[in-house]
Amino acid sequence: MVEIAKAANSSKTRGRPPGQGSARMRENILNASEDLFARQGFAATSLREVADVVGVNPAMVHYYFGNKESLLRQVMERTLEPLASALAEMQAAGQTRVEDIVHLLLTALKQNPKMPPLMIREVMLPGGAMQEHFLNAMAPRLGGALPGILASEQGRGRMATDLDPNISALLLLATSIFPFIVRDVAEQALGIAYDDEGLLKLEQHIGRVFERGVSP
Repeated sequence: MVEIAKAANSSKTRGRPPGQGSARMRENILNASEDLFARQGFAATSLREVADVVGVNPAMVHYYFGNKESLLRQVMERTLEPLASALAEMQAAGQTRVEDIVHLLLTALKQNPKMPPLMIREVMLPGGAMQEHFLNAMAPRLGGALPGILASEQGRGRMATDLDPNISALLLLATSIFPFIVRDVAEQALGIAYDDEGLLKLEQHIGRVFERGVSP
């Protein structure tokens, strides 16, 4: 009976977008796509697989997102655009502690745990499907904003002036993002907890280590 009901519901949703719940449909497609792209890669994932997970016809995915490249781009921008906007606000404010940057990064990664492996697959590794788009459209507003923020901290005497802001930005990103890339290993080999308490402790450690390392 469950399978019959599922099939009946599926036949109602396949083929054309519903009059209501389109925002939820988009979100469901983005969630399924993010999971599949992160686990098995962009090239190995078809729009039909995405559609099957959501329970719709592939034409529905085409209707909302056009093609697979556009779908991947919107999956990434869903997480990275708010992060870029927050960094821009920090830069405009002119006073940003390193701890604030670490908190922002770890909060985003906690809320979007599939983004680090997806970034590794499709941006960082050679031939990544989103590497060119990321470098041209997103990198200047993400990691590219950090050197300016850190240089401002140097100007205010809160960061050692003999440190290169670009290298410091790279190291700040690495220490914040790497724990989420190796989460499975860190949990099993090091006993690192990724619950709320564990992530708060991780944030405090990263902030303290980096803050002491860049102090004048």
